[in-house]
Amino acid sequence: MARSKTRQRALFMAIAGLLGAGSLGGCGNMIDRVAEIGKEPSMDPIENPQKDPNYQPVSLPMPTPTADLRQPNSLWRQGSRAFFKDQRAGKVGDILTVVIEIDDQAKLDNKTDQTRDGSNSAGLDNLLGYETMLNDIFPDGIDAGNLVNSDSKSTIAGSGTVNRSEAIKLRVAAVITQVLPNGNMVLQGTQQVRVNFELRRLTVGGVIRPEDISNVNEINYDKIAEARIAYGGKGTLSDMQQPRFGQQVYDIFFPF
Repeated sequence: MARSKTRQRALFMAIAGLLGAGSLGGCGNMIDRVAEIGKEPSMDPIENPQKDPNYQPVSLPMPTPTADLRQPNSLWRQGSRAFFKDQRAGKVGDILTVVIEIDDQAKLDNKTDQTRDGSNSAGLDNLLGYETMLNDIFPDGIDAGNLVNSDSKSTIAGSGTVNRSEAIKLRVAAVITQVLPNGNMVLQGTQQVRVNFELRRLTVGGVIRPEDISNVNEINYDKIAEARIAYGGKGTLSDMQQPRFGQQVYDIFFPF
């Protein structure tokens, strides 16, 4: 009994510690939200992306570099991609426009039915004469040939439906942050738009080829390798669409 109470106390202390840690983690967020009451969401300052603590240079397999051989009286340089210079992005710091046009639809129906029915029986008619000792263990008498009978039956039925439709049409200017040894470029772009008390943020990043940039210095999102596109919001409407902090903690720890 004492051991059971000790285990219950330890379980209670563990749950209390987890809830306390979650409350402390959310306390700072609550204070920030209270301080922003009546104020518009603040925009992030314009900074160098390479100074972001989470910034990591892209490292990909590269071909063997070729030597730059210059011929006398020649206007062509080995490895050059174009004969005449144009205004398309080609070096770190250049700007180009990313065109995002996503129109996806998905529909999925799934249904599962499962039924299981089982029965078991066991007896002990003869066991070197020891079966007679069962009457001493069970004073009311027992049938050695019918010791155990069990029946089980379970039925599982499940169904799920996914019907998703997304349509996004956006344009965002991005900055070349890195030029890889094979000539491909890494881009990073962020756009923030604030309407009343709602802040919309669009972020795009990835690796592109100079050949895929159009003559008007634009590139489609489906030409971006390792593309990372995020579109979200911050403000009153976005906050109302999220469950409360306590509800999120409850959903994580509630086992049923």
